[in-house]
Amino acid sequence: MSIKVGDAAPDFTLPNQNGSTVSLSDFRGKKSVVLYFYPKDETPGCTAESCAFRDQYEVFQGIGAEVIGVSGDSSESHQRFAAKYNLPFTLLSDKGDKVRKLYGATAAFGLFPGRVTYVIDQQGTVQYVFDSMLNFKGHVDEALKTLQQLAAK
Repeated sequence: MSIKVGDAAPDFTLPNQNGSTVSLSDFRGKKSVVLYFYPKDETPGCTAESCAFRDQYEVFQGIGAEVIGVSGDSSESHQRFAAKYNLPFTLLSDKGDKVRKLYGATAAFGLFPGRVTYVIDQQGTVQYVFDSMLNFKGHVDEALKTLQQLAAK
């Protein structure tokens, strides 16, 4: 079952690149969250997507949103990936893809990890879902557009 616009975003707790735990509920009532699931650290598409989020991170922060990346890679892999590309946001390790499956962020036929971005408002409601394996920059552009529309309300 996939999470859709209007659904309550399921809460979860996962380790970040520094080994600390992060829960989605940590942001409730404080910030919107751009939660992006990506297949794997250090692959060309995932690097392009993560660097696109990095390049717009200050804009996301300026409109009251936090960016969080999630993949099945280890915290150690995330730490190397974040350091190599100067990623200023949180990367979470979803070993076994439990949270990915909870959100339904799987690709064609459920064979590969999907590239899906969820925009979650401060109340924990999903406001937008963008699912594209190949439009890496689109994940950033669509999330920004959604957050700017929410801020204008």
